[in-house]
Amino acid sequence: MNIQENISLKAYNTFGIAKNARFFVSIKSVDELKEALEWAKIQNINPLILGGGSNILLTQNQETLVIKIEIQGIKVVQENDGFYFVEVGAGVNWHQFVLTSIENNWAGIENLSLIPGTVGASPMQNIGAYGIEIKDVFSSLKALNRDTLTLQEFNAGQCKFGYRESIFKHELKDKYVICSVVFRLSKEPKFHTEYGAIKETLEASGIKELSLKAISDAVIHIRQSKLPDPKEIGNSGSFFKNPTISKEHFSVLQNENPSIPGFPNAEGIKVPAAWLIEQCGWKGQRFGEIGVHAKQPLVLVNYGEGDGNEIKNLATRIQQSVLERFGITIHPEVNFL
Repeated sequence: MNIQENISLKAYNTFGIAKNARFFVSIKSVDELKEALEWAKIQNINPLILGGGSNILLTQNQETLVIKIEIQGIKVVQENDGFYFVEVGAGVNWHQFVLTSIENNWAGIENLSLIPGTVGASPMQNIGAYGIEIKDVFSSLKALNRDTLTLQEFNAGQCKFGYRESIFKHELKDKYVICSVVFRLSKEPKFHTEYGAIKETLEASGIKELSLKAISDAVIHIRQSKLPDPKEIGNSGSFFKNPTISKEHFSVLQNENPSIPGFPNAEGIKVPAAWLIEQCGWKGQRFGEIGVHAKQPLVLVNYGEGDGNEIKNLATRIQQSVLERFGITIHPEVNFL
């Protein structure tokens, strides 16, 4: 275990924010993770666990030990007539895992292509896109208790999945480190083309026969057409969650804004945050080195030398404008550090 000092985190967060870690270490196994956590305990510091850095906004230097999770491995640990159960290391790049699944004809996550980040963060966020969420393909995970340094298994019920939510963002926040995840992937694909522009993209591509790769390629095409590449423009993908409001509230807004989109769910009506933000005039706005993306108002961007606090302040201004105009509070998906 090689603990480094005063390391820039610019390359370790997709916003490309230039903040430093007082201490930094990359770990490739559970044993190395235990060693790093023990070291932090001796130093009496609370370590920061870092995956792909795609869901964080750095607003200050991190005066602690930053532990970069690099645990690898993709293997089938069980199978039955209908499913493969695939265990994946928390440090595996999410999109690379999707591509590996497609190569092996493991079905279920093709709609989640090109989502940034690592496998370890996927259940924490219950990531989702185009009609699929992690909870739909989740079997179990193994996480290390940060206090006792014991490995514990969690099933889907114990994870308390919600919309971009899990128990690891609330009751168990900063208490466990996810080390590996087991996914239940189908032997018989059930294609989901009814969300977003998947169907139209497939038709435009002349696809006659559906396949996992065709669905994945369509999703990749759609995402690349709307979302900036973090390697070119710093960003964390969708910055805000889509809010759910009551049917009564939606009805009032619909009378005032006939074009407002809404999607019924168990709690009420889900309204796209991107639409709300665009209606408030933020789309494409630039403020020095930061701004709102020109094609997707849900994405806040760092054009190069932007600071995390500037982006945080912009997010607050956007929230206030949406609340004032529509009476809706939009919440960030991104964690401020």
